[in-house]
Amino acid sequence: MLAQGYARTYRANAVLTASPGQLVLMLYDGALKALALAREAFAQPEADPRRIGTINEQLLKTQAILQELQGGLNFEAGGEFARTMHRLYDYHSRRLLEANLRKREEPVIEVERLVRELREAWAQMLAQGGDSSVERVRTVA
Repeated sequence: MLAQGYARTYRANAVLTASPGQLVLMLYDGALKALALAREAFAQPEADPRRIGTINEQLLKTQAILQELQGGLNFEAGGEFARTMHRLYDYHSRRLLEANLRKREEPVIEVERLVRELREAWAQMLAQGGDSSVERVRTVA
């Protein structure tokens, strides 16, 4: 129990001290973790009473993260890129809604792949340009 408290404190401090670029990376990581948990739940026997609840909870969590990313877009600074990202996040959310309503894993797999690609591109940009170049892009994405 004590270890959970330390872990919670560590995560809270990590968020409070993170740069905007690192926060975006954390959001992508959170989405990928929730998608992985949803996929694990899909693998559970259909008779498992927790299966449906876990799928629903994790997909809703992912959608909330995508909405946070979408809400951070700056259309004035980002122009067409920001509009494209907005449409992409909207597509991800619609596919997850479909997965949740129909309890189908295929849309989850697709969104997980797409979010992983975005996360890897973001991490690469952080590694190459540091936070100064990310700050310019953060106002967009």
